[in-house]
Amino acid sequence: MYVVIMGGGRVGLNLAKALVMGGHDITLIESDDVLCGDLASELDALVICGNGSDKKILDEANIGDADVFVAATGNDESNILACIMANDYDLKKIIARVTDPNHEKVFLKIGVDAVVSPELTAASYLEKVIIRPKVADLVVLGKGDAEIIDITVANKQVVGKKIGEINPTEDYMICAMHENEDIVIPKPDMVLKRGDRVSVLAKTKAVRKVVNKFMV
Repeated sequence: MYVVIMGGGRVGLNLAKALVMGGHDITLIESDDVLCGDLASELDALVICGNGSDKKILDEANIGDADVFVAATGNDESNILACIMANDYDLKKIIARVTDPNHEKVFLKIGVDAVVSPELTAASYLEKVIIRPKVADLVVLGKGDAEIIDITVANKQVVGKKIGEINPTEDYMICAMHENEDIVIPKPDMVLKRGDRVSVLAKTKAVRKVVNKFMV
């Protein structure tokens, strides 16, 4: 996956690092000349010094080849303008950081797919929004140490197994089963079927492993 990130502050840098570690191609756009130099030496990715709301800079970042654009600066106006520019390209997803909750509707109105508030601007959360489109929903708990994720069971390694055989572990616990519109508390003798939807409480550091266990 190719992701273009605008904003090389704490959020943008940590997000870029996480995505690079995950094997994704990243271009980071930052307007501060000094910060650009620091980012280039710290990050194994292309760093472009310039304004992310400038079409020339976006073209230099090859945004036309990108899957996702993330406006991660702390300035809502800059993020809005950059997202408007990004809308001219055929992107799968546009994500924006918003510092003022009153601006959230504006972001959504201009076609932003996901708006992340200050409380959820941890790079780990942004990474989930980008790379986990198959996860139906997620809730970040506490300081981001744990999450509840809704997953559709698909992995043959767990299909046909009793919940008691695989649950709980040190990393996760199946905390709910979804049957039609009802939520059922799982019992050890319940058997997982392909297509079942389950809610899993997982440690953040183990979420990727949990998703793979149930879905891949």
